[in-house]
Amino acid sequence: MTSIRNVSLTSLQTLETPAAVIDVPRMLHNIHRMQSRMDTLGVRFRPHVKTSKCVEVARAQIDAGATGITVSTLKEAARFFDDGVTDILYAVGMVASKLPAALALRRRGCDLKIVTDSVASAQAIVAFGAEFGETFDVWIEIDTDGHRSGIRPEEDALLDVARVLHEGGATLGGVMTHAGSSYDFDTAEALAAVAEQERAGCVRAATRLRDAGLPCPVVSVGSTPTALAAAHLEGVTEVRAGVYVFFDLVMHNVGVCTTGELALSVLTTVIGHQAEKGWAIVDAGWMAMSRDRGTHKQKRDFGYGQVCRIDGSIVPGYTLSGANQEHGILSRDREPDADIVARFPIGTLLRIMPNHACATGAQFPEYHAIVPDGDPAVWPRLHGW
Repeated sequence: MTSIRNVSLTSLQTLETPAAVIDVPRMLHNIHRMQSRMDTLGVRFRPHVKTSKCVEVARAQIDAGATGITVSTLKEAARFFDDGVTDILYAVGMVASKLPAALALRRRGCDLKIVTDSVASAQAIVAFGAEFGETFDVWIEIDTDGHRSGIRPEEDALLDVARVLHEGGATLGGVMTHAGSSYDFDTAEALAAVAEQERAGCVRAATRLRDAGLPCPVVSVGSTPTALAAAHLEGVTEVRAGVYVFFDLVMHNVGVCTTGELALSVLTTVIGHQAEKGWAIVDAGWMAMSRDRGTHKQKRDFGYGQVCRIDGSIVPGYTLSGANQEHGILSRDREPDADIVARFPIGTLLRIMPNHACATGAQFPEYHAIVPDGDPAVWPRLHGW
């Protein structure tokens, strides 16, 4: 992948820093890479838009062939529905207090699916649905790796929850899982194994429901690493993934992308130095990069981010090694750089690749989307819950 070497430097120099910058050709490459893989595997693809929370990005994903979207908040669901996306999975366990917002979306015509992994939640859903005459489309979350939420495929609770929903008048739409533990691996063999574990576990849950005479039309799996590592997806109907659209340094360390595919960076300005320490000080601290230190326990620690030149090309051996609220510390990875002042004079514009694209994006109300030979376009980003 090439970086944007011929973007108008004058255009970037007009931006106030810190600023979130999207390399659009890289983003489109990532979108088409994932969509092509899903097409080859013969499954629908439902991207998770929590990474970008941006209508323009989601529209590019849908234009490439995605079917519906996944969201992490009902505010996201409302925003994307307002933009014309109707097929939406709210992939966070439902609680009674959020059912009125879900009902309002469905009453407006949104084909909203909701998720549960407990009898108590299922009972609340069917009771609320009965009270207001609404048939909610509910998917059961399956735990295929012990990572976070869900019911294990062989648990009795799976059938208990399904019967509450089915007999209570809800639509039992299917099962879904997320192999979040895939982030803990970094070899092709290990990623393929966790992808198969994810697939097999979710398909097994669906089989148990069907064998019990219960409907299960959808089998939904996914994370960025497993989506890219799966050898086959027999029994799966759709895949979800999110961070692939931008990728980040954690995904680079996992081994599913190169640094040349990282599409999100933070434009920052050198504002000072601690020459005796070999530091350059920039105006992107943890308020810009986030506090996410996801690479800390991986095979390579990038501090708070990888330093790049204004054109997006990497400056080898330099990272954002420290961060305060509004100040970032740029330094050489090994011995201090005695020439740091000359190398990065005050006023120098740099770009920092993030550890976690979702967390870094969340620090900004908008993106500056850049294309070759063009001025940056401003793409708003949804904030809040």
